[in-house]
Amino acid sequence: MNYLDSLYWIHERTKFGIKPGVKRMEWMLDQLGNPQQYIRAIHVGGTNGKGSTVAYLREALLKNDYQVGTFTSPYIETFNERISLNGLPITNEDIVALVARVKPVSEMMEEQTELGVATEFEIITTMMYLYFGELHPVDFVIVEAGLGVKNDSTNVIQPLMSILTSIGLDHTDILGQTYLDIAKDKAAIIKPKTPIVYAIKNEEALKYFRDTAERLDAKALEFDRDILIKSEEDEFTYRYKDYELENLALDMVGEHQKENASLAITALIELYEQEKIQLDFNKMIEGIEHAYWTGRIERVSNEPLIIIDGAHNKESVDALVDTIEKYYDAPKVDILFAAIEGKPIHHMLDAFQSIAQHIYVTGFDFPKALPKQTLYDEVEFGQKTMVDDYVSFIKDYDGDVLLITGSLYFISEVKSKVDFNS
Repeated sequence: MNYLDSLYWIHERTKFGIKPGVKRMEWMLDQLGNPQQYIRAIHVGGTNGKGSTVAYLREALLKNDYQVGTFTSPYIETFNERISLNGLPITNEDIVALVARVKPVSEMMEEQTELGVATEFEIITTMMYLYFGELHPVDFVIVEAGLGVKNDSTNVIQPLMSILTSIGLDHTDILGQTYLDIAKDKAAIIKPKTPIVYAIKNEEALKYFRDTAERLDAKALEFDRDILIKSEEDEFTYRYKDYELENLALDMVGEHQKENASLAITALIELYEQEKIQLDFNKMIEGIEHAYWTGRIERVSNEPLIIIDGAHNKESVDALVDTIEKYYDAPKVDILFAAIEGKPIHHMLDAFQSIAQHIYVTGFDFPKALPKQTLYDEVEFGQKTMVDDYVSFIKDYDGDVLLITGSLYFISEVKSKVDFNS
């Protein structure tokens, strides 16, 4: 199989949908010699902020001369970026080699067991563990959980450190309807005697997390209790135990990014105190400050000003709106919005009231993408328009500020179809 054949086989797995549980993962990995047992992992879960937190960790470790693997989803610009080495997507040849190893095992599971067919995400996760556990070992692998934690394909490791960025009402059809339901799923990221760094706002969810950490004898490091920040416009001061880092200025803007960065810093300090890493704090700060994550408040054009952001639930839209209001001198912006099924669309759109001049809704080529008419009907304020051809709309846009948002899958497609450098 060549690269395109390999990609086709992987993507063909999407028809099997989402199948919660780790039994298929455990079976396939066992057949491959359990490569996941040979990686030094940092497991990152949460409703929002996972990707940014992965970026902060990666850049800080790279600045300290470590080899770093990352596993993230979905991809924004190229499929290979889901498995990246030192910030760069693995090669097409790597993908081909991994599929050659994983495909026979997947087929054997389907033919010889009652576990059924592996999903796309399970295949990709297995490839990642095989790559970093056997084919290309590195110093650390930062593993971003996919959907939830308890039944997520990534949840087959014993990490050095766990991080939970947030808990929000997302994927409620699978994870549960309340913050407590979702906390019960995501609390599976807490492993016995393994430090857990987390930022949880909801009191009921917070209590469950604290109780779980205590029961598992996991050192619990909590934002706004153990970890404190003092925000001062573009900068902030970080405090944890006797550590104080002043005048931190992030390239990724937004109050929520200061929180994500503080979780990453705390995790690194803990690993340093456990003597699992050598840490030059100046280099760590340099990496943290200049970390970058595609599709998060990303300015893709200056004239006109066009920003893309993958906000895809109520909490992330709230953070996006707050950031636009605080960091951009634009009283009102035009919004191009598309989303997928299973999201609180009405609440997401409603959150844009304070900044929206005109809401443009559209559809895109994705199995679960919502029709533009559905989105149009949910807009209950201001000016609204349905856009048939969003590529032409973006290319011909002549307003002051355009914000493109609603789904990471949508902005991935936008970036593949619109050349913002032309």
